[in-house]
Amino acid sequence: MLTNRSMNATGKRLARTAFLALLAAGVAGCGTSKMTTGSISRQANTAEAAAPGDLQGAADQLGRTYASAPDNKPVAMQYASVLQMKGQTDQSLAVMRKLAIGYPKDRDVLAAYGKALAASGELQPALDAVRRAQTPEYPDWKLVSAEAAILDQLGQTQEARGLYRKALDLKPNDPSVLSNLGMSYVLEGDLKSAETYLRSAAEQPGADGRVRQNLALAVGLQGRFDEAEKIASQELPPEQAQANVSYLRAMLAQQNAWNQIKAEDKPTTN
Repeated sequence: MLTNRSMNATGKRLARTAFLALLAAGVAGCGTSKMTTGSISRQANTAEAAAPGDLQGAADQLGRTYASAPDNKPVAMQYASVLQMKGQTDQSLAVMRKLAIGYPKDRDVLAAYGKALAASGELQPALDAVRRAQTPEYPDWKLVSAEAAILDQLGQTQEARGLYRKALDLKPNDPSVLSNLGMSYVLEGDLKSAETYLRSAAEQPGADGRVRQNLALAVGLQGRFDEAEKIASQELPPEQAQANVSYLRAMLAQQNAWNQIKAEDKPTTN
């Protein structure tokens, strides 16, 4: 079972692998985005909760609208968001790159472009885009949190956490920022601290299903599978919640078996 800062390197890698694998499967954080839980529009939240068929229908409808008006900012941003949820990160990035050319100083567009870059693994360009969108004299807390999430992916953990706390100063108790901060600790392998922040995030007004799925991940990685499944099933169909927890069980069982093999392979001393 994974616990806290005393985790060994294998445990920390497992926490990171489980987080990224579930993220890629669209069951933790922001769909396929590596941005953990950031800020997403109400329309995107609705699409995220839709069944795969409904999501495809939304993508088709938005795609037709976008084709007829590619410079329409709200349509392009919604279309890029839905494409990202479907795992079509390259296409999503292409939509946002075109929009950013047309709106080179728009903070919303640059922020969304930065997130699309991050989802495609282009972390340094993503960081540059988010920083260009920021206005130092009047900082946007959502951009501060987005910058922190990118820095986390770049391994600049302490700088990232300083920015998360700056975002919380600007927007106290915001559930998305608290959740991002919690996931920062998941990536480090400090699951007790992660759980503390994620529970606080889940208790805030306006916390959505992604926050609770992140909490379920942190709890499950500590081996408390029944509790994790209960948390997950508040947002997901029972069979999907069970499948997620079964995946974590298998990951942890694999780690324990590997540790046992390594222990048995150690030379004995007389």
